[in-house]
Amino acid sequence: MRNQVLSDQELVHMYKAGDEAALESLINRHKKKIFTTIYIFVKDQYLAEDIFQDTFIKIINTLRKDKYKEEGKFLPWALRISHNLCIDYFRKAKRTPKITNQDGFDIFDVLKFSSVNAEQSMIRDETTSRVRHLLDQLPEEQKEVVILRHYANLSFKEIAKLTNVSINTALGRMRYALINMRKILEEKQISI
Repeated sequence: MRNQVLSDQELVHMYKAGDEAALESLINRHKKKIFTTIYIFVKDQYLAEDIFQDTFIKIINTLRKDKYKEEGKFLPWALRISHNLCIDYFRKAKRTPKITNQDGFDIFDVLKFSSVNAEQSMIRDETTSRVRHLLDQLPEEQKEVVILRHYANLSFKEIAKLTNVSINTALGRMRYALINMRKILEEKQISI
């Protein structure tokens, strides 16, 4: 009953005062929305579970250190933390998300592609490396949209919602990212 009666703000105050059950109430209240947002972003059940846990570890640490700036907006704050952790994952991994089946096996490890020979594999790896290098040279907002669109396969509507911008802004960032990538390719005479 406590979930329906107390506000997020009240639960945060109670947790900071030592009531562990208040944190449990906050988690239960928002876990579905936060997990779903992470899952839509990474499209991998197991990775989403890891990032979900990391999100609440970060929330707990921030609350314990008394660094949470109370604005009565716990959920948007928690979603922003989860979004940043997803972006950090893609920055660190610098690769597309794994596609796993229910058992947790990467499908590409199971499937054998007979049409890919060593030369094609080397060319693909070199191309991927060049594209990553180009992405690293983009402004953060443009890089974020490219990653969300092409690595996480999100729609522009999903990107706009996740990054708290309009669809037109998300589209504009993608457009400028492509223009900037072309410009870099021309300036450095790089072929992909």
